[in-house]
Amino acid sequence: MAHTSEKYTTNPMIHRDRRLGLSQSAWIRSFSCEDLKPLIVCRGPIRKEAMDVYQEMGITHYGILLSEKDSIVYPNALAPELRTLTDSKRVHRVPDYTGASKEERVERIHQIINIAIDNGYDSIFAGYGFMAEDDEFVGAIEKAGLNFIGPCAATQTGAGKKDEAKRTALSVNVSVTPGIDNVTARTLVKKHGTREKLLALANSDGLQCDQKVLADEKLSLEDLADHILYASYARGVDLFSIEELCAQVEAECAAMLKKHPQSRVRLKAIGGGGGKGQRLLGAALLTKKNASDADIAKAAADAPGLVREILNEVKANGIGDNKNVLVELNIEQTRHNEIQLLGNGDWCIALGGRDCSLQMHEQKLLEVSVTQEGLMAAIEEAKAAGRKAEVKALESDLKVLKRMEEESERFGKAVGLDSASTFECIVDRDRHYFMEVNTRIQVEHRVTELCYALKFVNPDDANDFFVVESLVEAMALLARHKKRVPKPQRFVRMNAAVEARLNATDASLSPHAGGMIRYWSKPIEGEIRDDQGISMLNPDTGIFMKYKVAGAYDSNIALLLTTGDDRKASYDKMSEVLRATTLRGSDLATNLEFHYGLVNWFLGRNVMAKPTTRFVVPYLTLVGTLKEEANKLDPVYAFLQMKKHYAKMVADAYADQPEVAAKESKNMSALLDRKGTLIIRPIERLLGDPHLLSGWLSINTKNFRIDNGKVVWLRNPVGVLNETYEYLHMNHRPHKPAAEIIWSHDNELLQQALRFSRTLRENFGLARDEYFTLNEIVNKEEPQGGFDADTWQQIRSAHFGYEAGLELLGMLFLVGQNTKFWDLRVEEDLEITIPEYLNDTDLQARMKKVLVPPPATKADEIVAACGGMYYAQEAPGMPAFVAEGMHFEKGQALYIIEVMKMFNKVYAPFSGTIDKILVTSGDGTIVSKGQPLFKVTPDEKFVEVDVNALEKEKRTLTSEYLKAVL
Repeated sequence: MAHTSEKYTTNPMIHRDRRLGLSQSAWIRSFSCEDLKPLIVCRGPIRKEAMDVYQEMGITHYGILLSEKDSIVYPNALAPELRTLTDSKRVHRVPDYTGASKEERVERIHQIINIAIDNGYDSIFAGYGFMAEDDEFVGAIEKAGLNFIGPCAATQTGAGKKDEAKRTALSVNVSVTPGIDNVTARTLVKKHGTREKLLALANSDGLQCDQKVLADEKLSLEDLADHILYASYARGVDLFSIEELCAQVEAECAAMLKKHPQSRVRLKAIGGGGGKGQRLLGAALLTKKNASDADIAKAAADAPGLVREILNEVKANGIGDNKNVLVELNIEQTRHNEIQLLGNGDWCIALGGRDCSLQMHEQKLLEVSVTQEGLMAAIEEAKAAGRKAEVKALESDLKVLKRMEEESERFGKAVGLDSASTFECIVDRDRHYFMEVNTRIQVEHRVTELCYALKFVNPDDANDFFVVESLVEAMALLARHKKRVPKPQRFVRMNAAVEARLNATDASLSPHAGGMIRYWSKPIEGEIRDDQGISMLNPDTGIFMKYKVAGAYDSNIALLLTTGDDRKASYDKMSEVLRATTLRGSDLATNLEFHYGLVNWFLGRNVMAKPTTRFVVPYLTLVGTLKEEANKLDPVYAFLQMKKHYAKMVADAYADQPEVAAKESKNMSALLDRKGTLIIRPIERLLGDPHLLSGWLSINTKNFRIDNGKVVWLRNPVGVLNETYEYLHMNHRPHKPAAEIIWSHDNELLQQALRFSRTLRENFGLARDEYFTLNEIVNKEEPQGGFDADTWQQIRSAHFGYEAGLELLGMLFLVGQNTKFWDLRVEEDLEITIPEYLNDTDLQARMKKVLVPPPATKADEIVAACGGMYYAQEAPGMPAFVAEGMHFEKGQALYIIEVMKMFNKVYAPFSGTIDKILVTSGDGTIVSKGQPLFKVTPDEKFVEVDVNALEKEKRTLTSEYLKAVL
């Protein structure tokens, strides 16, 4: 595999002219796409990106599909793209994009195709929505004589269906995850048992099977059953019941759990993506060294319910639907890496990798580029620094990346890939396993295109070429010109890029729909923001237009991207972007602070660290312990007690001079009062948000140590305080409201302290990190540095005065120390050590409630945990979870809430009896967070919290903290 590493020199935020039809070269003009007429049938940031790219390519005849949920069902959720697309003839309305059932889906496919034909469109772009990898949809488009801007139907079938993709991978020697890809075939064999019975089944139902296949006696029973099943899908009949499928999956799970002790099993729909249609079972076995058959059977017994949830979530529970579910071993300590692919059916090229391991609920959160050039640069840097273990780890990553790129290209050619797709793998140290192919452009595609550009060269003239920087543009180019498009060379634009998904989730990363965005700060220099146009100002007034974050789709609000010459530079810029981003609204919750804390956690450790897909939950649990500990502290009380401490110091120093003691005590009190808000405001902010505290503790790891229970500063606390204001985005900015920044008199005092400290340090020739040495010098009563006695005493007094009170910042270090914050660490070989206690599921559940306390409720009711669509039963036709008069146990399923495209089963927080069900409108009813759902009688009475006792406890613990910092 030959990939050029030539540096592409254009600014990564500035693209070249995309109007190839304007070129002086006839060869380049022949690849113009200006006559392409696409209908955009997706939504979200990719729709806005496609609109922008098509406009820049000179494509003027494009339109968009708009669902009722985008414009009618949810007030103030009108697609913001309409602020620029003002021609109503190019906006086409449908009830929804995919339909709620198989019948509706088929109806919608034909409706979309008719819209395209009736309005003069010749192609359809489905972005990264699920219709983008629906082979039935793509096949219907092709049959109607339209272009699909994406992989063709044949590729969709061969690569997009997870079971077919796995079989293809095995056939071209690509390593795959251990598991079962034909559980439906096994279900059919279990039901009918013999070849004769299977053949009789095919004949009796009049299925259109290939007679050559049926006559092949060498074909295994499972392969024969698989062939018959595909014929049943075409006919629209079921050959087994969901109950029979569930029983087979349960048996397969039990066998896999027995074969692989202390592992979990992943159940995965063959369609879906973005975490949709996936469930894990067997969590209880992870900590059991010798699980009994009864333990395994109990774990496997969860399979039927999970299968129903999966089929319901991907809408594959109708008659005639392909209900195959992959049953795979869950590789526990894994990273999620993926390779960006592009092909034209003849050639296929890999465009580097992305690490998507930082995820939760199978939803990616932070995605980082992984390129050969970036890894080679990191290896050289680690070699120069003598970090041998890190060098070895990075060299291993480079080898794995090269293998994944080579295998992905081989797979792409095998399935005739003719557009953009993603080859997804799980990586376990120096091994990797193919997981699936997403036959669509990915949400995180920009991470790749910011690192690589594509150079298409005239085969007859090496000096005749054009450059493509956008994968959306490349997809349009391939859809329009197909196999005429020559294989490109990839060019390095930047060595690193990172993307943070700004989602509508609360502090525990649970979906939080229904909030209203009323203000969004402007992007800063170097920030790339893909947000569907939400932050676009009113074109007439220049004022931000409020936007409702509805729960109809996924939780994503925006994609925030940054680049750099190396990963640290891209993380530094991302930290700057997140710090400068301000979102305000009503009932609005986002993961902005989570991302800020997480990015700074890596900056404080090592950005080249190797988190696994199991990192985020323990990390969140640790952040929860920070909040739990922080909730016990009272910084105002601490400040008042500190004043008493200083008063006693003065009194003791002038014990034999009462008048001097009184005067000095008054001066000290006035000094500390002047510094009160300067010190307390940032401490309160950090104690109030554990995600911010996590990031702050991480970047200040080397600024202190604890000796015999006492905090010892290794950096000047004045400098740390200044950086804390910057970290919190509270530094002095005259145009901002006083409530958001340092107060002017506090800033004046802080700047005086900084100037004094810098001058003093420079006078003694000390570096910034030699504060400990400076302190030892200043503590000497004998004049130092050539100063006379009076001047030296003034210097010592000024030093003492500027730093007095800043000891309180040390309380934050103690919060980290007492919660074992630094035990979650990056080792020299870049592996991350997760303390075992952070994997405790009970602690994880408790810390989730600490991060986001349940909504206020009366003792006799259960309220909605979050906003979304309420369902009383697991699937259509199934009995309701609860009924009036029924007793329920703690942990029993009560209802399902569908929010941000995921189905979340909600369990009882306590035992009791259902007195009345308050949701009477039926399944699909929209409920809001905190809305009463059931009137109940709890088995045990709730005990109210004693507020006075809590306050006393806070002051006691605060006093203990003070002993360690004063």
